[in-house]
Amino acid sequence: MSVPPVFRSDNAGGSPVSTGTTTVGLIAGDSVVLGADKRATAGFLIASRRVRKIVMLSDYVAVTVSGLVADAQILADIVRQEIRLYEMANKARPSVKAVATLLSNILFSSKFFPYIVQLIVGGYDGKPRLYTLDLFGSITEDRFTATGSGSPVAYGVLEEKYREDLAPEEAAKIAALAIRSAVLRDAASGDGADIVIIGPGGVEERFIPYSALVNI
Repeated sequence: MSVPPVFRSDNAGGSPVSTGTTTVGLIAGDSVVLGADKRATAGFLIASRRVRKIVMLSDYVAVTVSGLVADAQILADIVRQEIRLYEMANKARPSVKAVATLLSNILFSSKFFPYIVQLIVGGYDGKPRLYTLDLFGSITEDRFTATGSGSPVAYGVLEEKYREDLAPEEAAKIAALAIRSAVLRDAASGDGADIVIIGPGGVEERFIPYSALVNI
């Protein structure tokens, strides 16, 4: 994930500053929709307005990132390589659940020196799958979810708008609305949104600039 660092040292001891973000995921029909804002913060500093917080692990599964960039980068690199090794050894792709379980095992095994991340894993392996993981490796499968400092606001939109019979296009709009609400109320979220739709037809990626996002 090619992004700038989103934490800095504010004192002589070099203590990191935790970061904020808003990421969401929804299952809609035969697809998974993931969304994330574009702002990276370091304390009160906006470190970047162009961060990519949805990381493709393969051509059928992605992870959204909330937390420290360095931790997220190394986790993504590890899982990408494990997926490739599995594919070479077995001539088949690991399931989305297997990818989420691998991440869960890595996080759990490091719980005394944890990776400071909260992740959403979404993908399509014959059916859409969506999992949320915390920094200790707890894993939850759900129909919709949100992470990051803006998640309490985003959840309000998801709870109100989500339906079991959503089409992918409707879900993409709801994801954008949830991020919009967080952007308007959470100082650590902002500067537009990325939307990724993963389904039987492959992956579709979209960028919504801030000006369009706030006018949805």
